[in-house]
Amino acid sequence: MRATVMFSAGDVRIQDVPDARIVEPTDAVVRVTRACICGSDLWPYTSLEPTAAGRRMGHEAIGVVEDVGDDVRTVKAGDVVVMPFAFSDGTCAFCHEGLHTACVHGGFFGSGGNVDGAQAEALRVPLADGTLFALAVGDDDALMPSLLTLSDVLGTGHHAAVVARVAPGRRVAVVGDGAVGLCAVIAAKRLGAEQIIIMGRHADRIALAQELGATDVVSERGDEAVERVRALTGGEGAHSVLECVGLAQSTLTAISIARPGGAVGRVGVPQEEAMPASQPAFFANVTVGGGPAPVRAYIDELLPDILEGRIEPGRVFDRTVDLDGVPDGYRAMNDRESIKVMVRP
Repeated sequence: MRATVMFSAGDVRIQDVPDARIVEPTDAVVRVTRACICGSDLWPYTSLEPTAAGRRMGHEAIGVVEDVGDDVRTVKAGDVVVMPFAFSDGTCAFCHEGLHTACVHGGFFGSGGNVDGAQAEALRVPLADGTLFALAVGDDDALMPSLLTLSDVLGTGHHAAVVARVAPGRRVAVVGDGAVGLCAVIAAKRLGAEQIIIMGRHADRIALAQELGATDVVSERGDEAVERVRALTGGEGAHSVLECVGLAQSTLTAISIARPGGAVGRVGVPQEEAMPASQPAFFANVTVGGGPAPVRAYIDELLPDILEGRIEPGRVFDRTVDLDGVPDGYRAMNDRESIKVMVRP
């Protein structure tokens, strides 16, 4: 079978690799029908040190179950399933609390080790019962782009909104206009926010954000951005800030635009060890939380809105490639020519 392998920064190749197979009785093998490139995949794309073995890439997928281990009970061969970016057993204390990304037996797809990536023709899914979610649709349903976002970006944007306590009547600011930021706009609108400020400077993304529910746009950065948000919120700042980038500057901005007593939901993967603006957050009683989104916990809640057409998160995909097109898909996203690339192996 063929799969995406990254060997160093900018060096993405499609190679023949051993076929996916059952290793543990709790495994499933999934034939990938849809995958995608994530904004977080761009971090190794720009920084990965050379590795002879290469790193199998991709952590978002929809596919068809081809085989299951003897202990798998909740999915079977032929099922169409969505695969969250983290695998989890569904039985530990953290899974029961809805924090599947902290599963004591879990981990992340496409992060190295003995778990492969989803930008491939197929992959082995550990802990299939706790990880995979069966969908009652055909494998070429028109809703596939939106259903694919359940594997990561929609659930991640929703997680930011939940952590930041978005609720009816709240003023919300979304930092970042990538796919997660756009899904955060969807999440904020879905949860009843009165005002949704999108912070970004790419015209195509801003236009889409407005179509998805953003009420205001802030394209400035740094102190000018903070001043602009405060002007738009009557001088107070936002009740809820959804930080969807992960850089020090974006986190500093997020905390700076939160109103006293407000909350910041961080879902952009941090690129620095220390969190900036800890003292301003402390003295303003701003709650800062977040982390890898437990998207498996959110599928039941979000799925009906996709199936019934109330939200269209699949609109974040603006380019589709086959496996051979994946290397150029990375380039296009890194060069900001594309918001998010879908892969159809």
